[in-house]
Amino acid sequence: MQVDVDLPVFPLTQEPLPACASLGARGIRLRRATQQDLPFLRQLYGELRAEELRMTGWPASACEAFLDSQFALQHRHFVAHYTESDFMLVESGDLLIGRYYLLRQSEYFAVIDIALLPSWRGRGIGSALLQWAQSLVHENQARGIDLHVDIRNRGAHQLYARLGFVEIEQELPYIRMRWKADDQLNTA
Repeated sequence: MQVDVDLPVFPLTQEPLPACASLGARGIRLRRATQQDLPFLRQLYGELRAEELRMTGWPASACEAFLDSQFALQHRHFVAHYTESDFMLVESGDLLIGRYYLLRQSEYFAVIDIALLPSWRGRGIGSALLQWAQSLVHENQARGIDLHVDIRNRGAHQLYARLGFVEIEQELPYIRMRWKADDQLNTA
């Protein structure tokens, strides 16, 4: 695994992150991502794509080169197009367990990315992250939250639906989903 040292930096901000009591009760913290987190983020990206790459039959070196390239492209895209986002790392104790990129904007917030290491899924952390964002929508008098989910990611799709997100458009291979603050009150 190689992390490109020339990757763009995360936008710098001194604004503190809003508190999230439901995560704190689980021993989970959020903090802003830094360049020092890129190796973990690259590892996380690799774990998210591992099953897909196993099916290619490529040698390990080709898989690693592909993942390095795709991670770098994704990181550049996120940092360039979502400069106002909160690029957050999810931690449990001293362990990095995921990332949560959230764009808090006036009309509709946008979940840019939410990803947890496989061993940390199914523990209610994703629900707590989304419910925290829903509470921030209410606090900021925004209208709701938009996100995209890969059509193959049934678990995430079910989670979003359970939290009140509805499908509004298909942009294959993604489904665009929206939660409206005035439709339901799902606060943390």
